[in-house]
Amino acid sequence: MAENCRESIWEQAKAYGREPKIYLHWTAGHYGQYYLNDYHIAIDYDGSIYVEHDLDEVLAHTYRRNTGAVGITLACCVGATSDDLGSEPPTAEQIEVMAQVITVVADGLWLTIDKDHVMTHGEAADNEDGIYPHDPYGPKSTCERWDLEYLGTSESPSFNPYATNGSRGGDVLRGKAIWYHNQGV
Repeated sequence: MAENCRESIWEQAKAYGREPKIYLHWTAGHYGQYYLNDYHIAIDYDGSIYVEHDLDEVLAHTYRRNTGAVGITLACCVGATSDDLGSEPPTAEQIEVMAQVITVVADGLWLTIDKDHVMTHGEAADNEDGIYPHDPYGPKSTCERWDLEYLGTSESPSFNPYATNGSRGGDVLRGKAIWYHNQGV
């Protein structure tokens, strides 16, 4: 799918003076709630993948960053707070499958797996890629959006948007995706 939409996605992003992006989310809903009108790819608690739109369709996943971008979400985190990921946190299966999906989409779009191209919604909300299409609204500012700031795992145990030790959710997901890329997934 990514290969089939590569040219279109690159053209969309170029119109905004940037390269394509992959944005990582959670639905803040229940397992099994995919919100496929907002996200290109949804991953359920058991690692099942759901897709309803072509990857070059502009969907409403990331404020002022949707054109030339792919939105991937985990169906989870209803009731999550920065202290507790709620009664339906990200599962190990979701985390691993998201990393694999990142790899496949990034490879299909010819993107490097780094923070300039693959970001959590929280990282994008705080403009951590140096692009400023909006005022910050992420975990380092208003905390309106902080999707995947932490994963509730031993690698990413707690909310700490200023961590530099690789424990932020985006760092863990990108690291896993790079590992899968190097394994040829």
